[in-house]
Formats: sequence, C-alpha cells, structure tokens
Amino acid sequence: MARTAAALHILVKHKEQAEDLLKQLEKGAKFQTLAKKHSTCPTGKKGGNLGEFAKGTMVHQFDKVAFNGEILTPHLIKTKFGWHIIKVLYRT
Repeated sequence: MARTAAALHILVKHKEQAEDLLKQLEKGAKFQTLAKKHSTCPTGKKGGNLGEFAKGTMVHQFDKVAFNGEILTPHLIKTKFGWHIIKVLYRT
C-alpha cells in the first residue's frame, strides 16, 4: 500500500467554477495553467503542485482520492476549504 502520493490541485469556492474548470481540462486545457489563473490556494502560483505528501497529511476527503483515486485523472471533491480538482501524479 502506498505511503506517499504526489498531486496537483486547484482550489475554488464554488462548485460551478470547479465543474467549469473540469470541463476545460477534459477539452485539453493545461492543469498548471488553470491552477495559476484560478486556484485560491497558495500552491496555485506553482501550478497547483502539492509535491509529495504522506498518507494522513491531508483532510480525509482529499486523502481518500490521493490514495485511492485513479492516477492522472482529475477528480472533483468538496472539503471544508472549498472545491478541489485533484490530479494524482503518482504514489510510492
């Protein structure tokens, strides 16, 4: 079982905006470009790059996708921080 994961994410306040960004990604938009432009998280400046993190570091909903969701597929989730689009890059 993986102990660490690496992911990119975009954080926004509203579900409609998150869904719109997801559609843009499906049409071929670059994740990092959208993160820099729209993410309210400080990691947005780095293209949404969270780097590697250990299991249990992130809030439960985020952790669940990071360690169980399909790799390289954008996932939409809601946490206490807002709406996230998460793209898991790899797990170790």
